[in-house]
Amino acid sequence: MGLFDKFKKKEEKEECCSCCNCNSESVEKESKEIFENASVKILGSGCKKCNELEKATKEALDMLNMNDTIDHVTDFAKIAAYGVISTPALVVDEKVVSYGKVLKTDEVLKILKKIR
Repeated sequence: MGLFDKFKKKEEKEECCSCCNCNSESVEKESKEIFENASVKILGSGCKKCNELEKATKEALDMLNMNDTIDHVTDFAKIAAYGVISTPALVVDEKVVSYGKVLKTDEVLKILKKIR
């Protein structure tokens, strides 16, 4: 009987899903990393369109009770590093999600809900 108890204890390992061997500690660590890398950026020269996109993004973040700060990147070398040719552009968590147009608040809301 002691032999079966030994195997049973191995199977009682905490797992978050059936596809991997992660435990609550590794899930917590990954969640913390995602939160720390969370960011919202507007890429553009600071023109009227860039400011409109920033305003719509602020409104969307407020509606979702997200406290993210918005960084406005105006350095063209940094903008080009994202692969963006036409501005304004919206970057969420280091992914370019829109470029070349001014999004409305409801469009930004949809993007933020989908990504986060």
